[in-house]
Amino acid sequence: MKLDDVIISATRSLREQRFRLALNVLGILIGCAAVTGLISITQGLTVEVGTQLELFGPNNLMVVPYEIRAGRGLVGQGMTWREVQLIERVPHVRYVAPIIGAKQATHTYRGQTYRSSVYGVDPIYFQIFKAYEIEDGRSLISADSGAAVIGHLVSQPRDRDEPIYQAGDRIRLTFNVKGEERELTFRVVGIMKEIGGTFGSEDDNSIMISFREAQQIFETGSKVDYVALSVDNAQYIKAVIENIKEKFSDNVMIMDYEMVQQQVDQILGTVEAVLGGIAAISLLVAGVGIINTMTISVMERTKEIGVLKAIGGKNRDIMSLFLTEATITGILGGIAGSVFGFALGKAVGGYVGLPVSTSPVLGAMVVGFAIVTAVLAGLYPAWRAANLHPVEALRYE
Repeated sequence: MKLDDVIISATRSLREQRFRLALNVLGILIGCAAVTGLISITQGLTVEVGTQLELFGPNNLMVVPYEIRAGRGLVGQGMTWREVQLIERVPHVRYVAPIIGAKQATHTYRGQTYRSSVYGVDPIYFQIFKAYEIEDGRSLISADSGAAVIGHLVSQPRDRDEPIYQAGDRIRLTFNVKGEERELTFRVVGIMKEIGGTFGSEDDNSIMISFREAQQIFETGSKVDYVALSVDNAQYIKAVIENIKEKFSDNVMIMDYEMVQQQVDQILGTVEAVLGGIAAISLLVAGVGIINTMTISVMERTKEIGVLKAIGGKNRDIMSLFLTEATITGILGGIAGSVFGFALGKAVGGYVGLPVSTSPVLGAMVVGFAIVTAVLAGLYPAWRAANLHPVEALRYE
């Protein structure tokens, strides 16, 4: 049989068994949709994390002090001002900004209470993290007193159509310090540009105040929670990291762009593999369904197979016929599943606020996986049909 004859015959056979074809396609569709939807969400998350990491800056480092305590693991211990000065003297360190945070504060607008993260920062902080742009007003300066720079979501919460704070307004913050509530009013000197995304919402909902005022409010004394710094040249980052670790006997965790990127890639890669594996189980179940329905099809079409063999049909023709049916089933189920999976991923991502990556490569891979699954599932029924004896097949009732 010629290839076009095989395809025409397989198509006609599938058309005559619409209900059975629909069940097989549905099984593959569910598996492909699960694979496409879950992986597209994970890939979108990976892209967004990479975008958010760009805000960190390739030349920047974050130094987080800790100590190891029996039964408690790693415990944050803070860093003294003298230790901050040690970091300042490390060669190739350009800027150093001690940070106090993230502390919690509430503010009320027309009866609605909002919660935000408060950070005490030095003005040099905005020189280190230049990606945090000021949309309205200005950043903090050394002479500021009672001043604050607020994030986009503080200025305009998601439940508001218009901003509730603008540059020059007053914002009254309520802090809980050692069980005691304190209320202080700050003048909004600047509003940060929206960062957006899943991970940027924390920055958008933050409030920056003077480092010295934060020390007084939260009674931290000479302690700082962590230190941000900028290296004058990216080629010296590893040397700066080693130098700082030597000075602090490895009792600090130093985060740089490369380290954070590797950890995030590893975590998201594991998540993607697990979700993809779980979804692939659905395709295997669909494969079992194809084996069952095609085996039944072989039994029902035994006489037809006998006639084909009696008029000269060879084993490879019969096998090609059934494998072509399986391939068409895989193509239909794979395409429908990919389209439905992308749509489902978009819907779920939009509902829970997660990004989705609709990659054509992913769609093509899922369709290919569906075809392979369908063909492998159809191998046994096709082999069984090809090896039927023509006389016995013609006498089959």
